Amino acid sequence: MKIQHIPGVPPLYTNTFLVVTEAGHGIIVDPAAAPRTYLEALQQTGANLTHLLLTHGHYDHVGAVADLKKATGCKVYMDPADALGTRMTPLTPDLVDESWPANGELTIDELTFKIYHTPGHTPGSVCLVCGEYMFSGDTLFAGSCGRVDLPGGNARQMQKSLTALAALPLADGTQVLPGHESFSTLGQERRTNPYMNGLWF
Repeated sequence: MKIQHIPGVPPLYTNTFLVVTEAGHGIIVDPAAAPRTYLEALQQTGANLTHLLLTHGHYDHVGAVADLKKATGCKVYMDPADALGTRMTPLTPDLVDESWPANGELTIDELTFKIYHTPGHTPGSVCLVCGEYMFSGDTLFAGSCGRVDLPGGNARQMQKSLTALAALPLADGTQVLPGHESFSTLGQERRTNPYMNGLWF
């Protein structure tokens, strides 16, 4: 597995990621950069885009979905709770091919993504864990967490989601790759993030 960090468009610079499997299949987590940026990166690695994995449906995480789907025929995975066709959550159900598997695991070639439902920022928010990496979207940030004051946000659900993440049987060295700003580790967040101790609500 190879992972490439691709920043999204300004001013939010959403963290997006291109994952390439050993078989040369490309997986993009939260495609928010210009579509051509991903297509060029795929060409450089010799990979074919097969999957778009969306941690949630906010516009700053899904901006390239329609164009990439049209260009490549890739499959789009997202919780349908976030496919609302609104200004904040612009994807419509026809653009989402699959909800997350009922067993909480999505296998693509040699990779298995474990899906953890983490509502709070949006009703359909998830964190994706693959090997030593956690793609935490806008649920968990380095030293903080996602907003709960936007439409669909819920502080109590966020509290429960972060408490559940802290208790997962994952190593402290698990790399936390959030939707915005700096990267971290799960151990660092367990030790120092005030929103993961379950007492902040």
